[in-house]
Amino acid sequence: MAEQELDLAALSRVGMMRQKQPGYYVMRLKAVAGDLKASELACIASVAEKYGRGFVHLSTRQGVEIHYVHSDNLEKARLELQEAGIEMGACGPRVRVIVACPGDDSCRWGNIDTKKIARELDSRYFKQETPSKFKFAVTGCSNNCTKANENDIGVRGAIEPLWVEDLCTDCGLCIPLCPLNAIERKENDEGYSYDIDQDKCINCSICTSLCTTGAWVAGRKGFTLYIGGTMGRIPRFASILKKVVESEEELYLLIDKAVTYYKEHGKKKERFGHMIDRIGLDKVKEALLGKA
Repeated sequence: MAEQELDLAALSRVGMMRQKQPGYYVMRLKAVAGDLKASELACIASVAEKYGRGFVHLSTRQGVEIHYVHSDNLEKARLELQEAGIEMGACGPRVRVIVACPGDDSCRWGNIDTKKIARELDSRYFKQETPSKFKFAVTGCSNNCTKANENDIGVRGAIEPLWVEDLCTDCGLCIPLCPLNAIERKENDEGYSYDIDQDKCINCSICTSLCTTGAWVAGRKGFTLYIGGTMGRIPRFASILKKVVESEEELYLLIDKAVTYYKEHGKKKERFGHMIDRIGLDKVKEALLGKA
């Protein structure tokens, strides 16, 4: 197919981007949470050999890209990938592929089922049109491996620690282990207590995971929800919309409100975070949380 006959906007919607080399394109493939089957990888390798230059590029967002596919071969390559169950990704002003870390499936620190959340977000939002590009990331804990606070919507596993006096041996090990120095030992009439400064606490699982007697437990468990993160030309760390969201139902409700609000108030090519700064974080949070 001659390049002048191609609808570049339509190609962008299905993850095909024109390269600077005339007539050549990048094919961006979908890998929700960075997962691909071995059989799918074999097909990708075959397509890259046949229609590209025999290599693939692994993107910073867990994606696989096949470069140097000529316009004449785009449809043939797409159909071969589709036959193996491989979907195309997305680019342009729409929701991109959702990234996620392994979560509690295999990581000792993971607090949530990140893959489940990522798949649900994919089914709800992937390729939806938005004022600008829109990125989701799901991370299992405060180690923040998928950089939840650098995405338009970030979901992070969260634990609110609770001290159980009867199980504590007063070893004091939790105090130096806490990365934010949020734990303090206090003397009282009954003896002592270990208290957490909730303003400092980042809801990680260090104390609950490493306490040798199990005196620190998860009082509440859920998700920290971030909005408005972006790197790009004008970086902005995401703002916390809610520190501990206790149910998936509430999580999806708040995310849906956030995406809808952005669609209604965002200007063309304006990232979600920059819209928040223009309107005002307090006003946006009031709009999203006031009816939650």
